[in-house]
Amino acid sequence: MPFDPEKPYNDLPLLPPKAEIETKTILKQVIKSRAALAELNGKALIIPNQDILINNITLQEAKDSSEIENVFTTSDNLFRAFSANMKNPDPATKEVLSYREALWAAHEELQETGKFTTELFIKTAKMLKQSRDGIRNEPGTKVQSRKTGEVVYTPPEGEKIILDKLKNLEHFLNDESFCDFDPLVKMAVAHYQFEAIHPFFDGNGRTGRIMNVLYLANRGLLDLPVLYLSSYIIRKKAAYYLLLRSVTEKNDWESWVLYLLQGVEETALQTIDRILEIKQLMDTTLEKVKRELPVIYSKELVEILFEKPYTKIESLVGKDIAVRQTASKYLKDLEGIGVLKSQKCGKETVYLNTELVKVLSKQLI
Repeated sequence: MPFDPEKPYNDLPLLPPKAEIETKTILKQVIKSRAALAELNGKALIIPNQDILINNITLQEAKDSSEIENVFTTSDNLFRAFSANMKNPDPATKEVLSYREALWAAHEELQETGKFTTELFIKTAKMLKQSRDGIRNEPGTKVQSRKTGEVVYTPPEGEKIILDKLKNLEHFLNDESFCDFDPLVKMAVAHYQFEAIHPFFDGNGRTGRIMNVLYLANRGLLDLPVLYLSSYIIRKKAAYYLLLRSVTEKNDWESWVLYLLQGVEETALQTIDRILEIKQLMDTTLEKVKRELPVIYSKELVEILFEKPYTKIESLVGKDIAVRQTASKYLKDLEGIGVLKSQKCGKETVYLNTELVKVLSKQLI
């Protein structure tokens, strides 16, 4: 029977696909994408404090992944809320911060268990959406074109059907003897399948994109979950949805897998550029503080200014750099030489690393 977008796709084929996936074109791209990831892992080591990358790059990834689903916040709102631990950020900013928390919680669980499970998918989606909703258990979910409102896809219906398909996805991800595709190819195939199962009422795309980067980390292709893949999808958003549909409607796996693997290569190289910019800015700042404020200078102090785009007194106190009164003076001195800029955030004062925010907010091309 031909595919009917108005009917639940309960016949969604199980994995692995019954098609030639690892074509010559795909395998050539695998080599390029793996080389870019290897270079990214090497360059990440030039940043002495890995929290700098984890905090800054994953926040930007969270922002862009949420933007794909039309959840918008500004970099400034996001950085302020994260750095100042704001209790009541606006709803969009809160959702983006939840994305980062969900990514990191799932990463830590995978480091312990090493296994992708339906329970992990559910916990991640719940944390992401700050919701108690689990697997879809009611009919009526449809995927519509944002431009026309036309129904383009109706995911499988019935909790048992969804759980069975997720069990098959677990098997595909965890058991190498079940399918020996290259991990990059597996990631692309699994991402399509997760989107097609559409197990949740909301947050499917974001949960799936979290699993992408975590799968690469789980399989040793990434040392840290810092691949900035959503920037690529935003720039090529129309192709993202078109190629997902082409797998469903035409069994065109090659175009979809190639799209995602090219995205891995491109964003790995762009993430390297961003790391190099951060490192160059750190070195420049170290020299400036050492030259202009030798009395308060320490490498540890400058590194704290890069852990988050905004720093506050507690940041210095918590790292035993200085007691509260002295920490306040240090931050004011750093503002005096143009390294920081103070801002009121609720009742407290935070200090913005203006040049770091410029680097992080820069759109990747």
